[in-house]
Amino acid sequence: MLSGNQSLIFQSKPSILGCSAVGGPFEAKGAMASEFDRLFDDIWLGQDSFEKAEKKLLEEACNIAITKSKVKKEDINFFISGDLINQIVISSFAARTLAIPYLGIFGACSSSMEGLAMASLLIDSGSANYVLTGTSSHNAAAEKQFRYPTEYGGQKPPTAQWTVTGSGAAVIGKSGNGPKVTSATIGKVVDMGISDPFNMGEAMAQAAVETIKMHFKELNRDPSYYDIVVTGDLGKIGHEIAEEQLKKDGIEFSNGAFKDCGMLIYNDNQQVFSGGSGCGCSAVMTYGHFIKELQRKNIKKILVVATGALMSPMSYQQKESIPSVAHAVSIEME
Repeated sequence: MLSGNQSLIFQSKPSILGCSAVGGPFEAKGAMASEFDRLFDDIWLGQDSFEKAEKKLLEEACNIAITKSKVKKEDINFFISGDLINQIVISSFAARTLAIPYLGIFGACSSSMEGLAMASLLIDSGSANYVLTGTSSHNAAAEKQFRYPTEYGGQKPPTAQWTVTGSGAAVIGKSGNGPKVTSATIGKVVDMGISDPFNMGEAMAQAAVETIKMHFKELNRDPSYYDIVVTGDLGKIGHEIAEEQLKKDGIEFSNGAFKDCGMLIYNDNQQVFSGGSGCGCSAVMTYGHFIKELQRKNIKKILVVATGALMSPMSYQQKESIPSVAHAVSIEME
């Protein structure tokens, strides 16, 4: 059901039947290592390219999620996925392997919640019985495409972020005992005129602010409704900007209630500059850590606001600014 212009209320409350988080060797040293279903000790994952390694990450996450959901793969109606690599080839090639009817999306790092919102809408409308959704990112593949290959050894500024090598996936169904997807707010594209590819946090912060404000307005909620409101990958820089702007707009959170996935996934001694980023960042944190927190009953309601910088190598080379978007999904444990 549409609420306002941008928000959806899922009246049937689709259930997350099974989900997974898969990561690489750097993530295995991070603060959330224990929350992953599988961690690889080789960034190549036994493949001969980083892109093939990322495809394997996504396939692994999807297969684990399907197994945990106890749904037969042939009963899944649709697979929704997106990633950062040119023409979302990671998702498309993984869809070839999975052989599930496929809907490819591109929301950059917001793809995790874009996919979850679309999957829930399909379930809630009666257009599907089961939907698999997921996304992935790979540090070396993303660096090679958007900035400089890691072999180049270029120095990064403090505003830079570390692309997560990881994949998160979930199977959504009509009913079940898992956490429920209750609502979503689809964000508008916001452009703050930032053109520095090493400053994604500042570029995306306002998009997160606008979506959070609209979510509370259209659903007649305030921050106290949620135990946690978490952004996808603003990092330290973007998170500070977003929190300050929300405060100016009259939205304040209780201590520790406003978080960022990119600030949580790694340890303080890992040199990740402003924090983690990438499609895999919000995906592994949501389908790994936060779903488990709901199941452990440490929290009851969470709003995940996945943020995405909608740039490409071509737009950057043409000195375009970086348009950004944020999509919010609320997940609750009954």
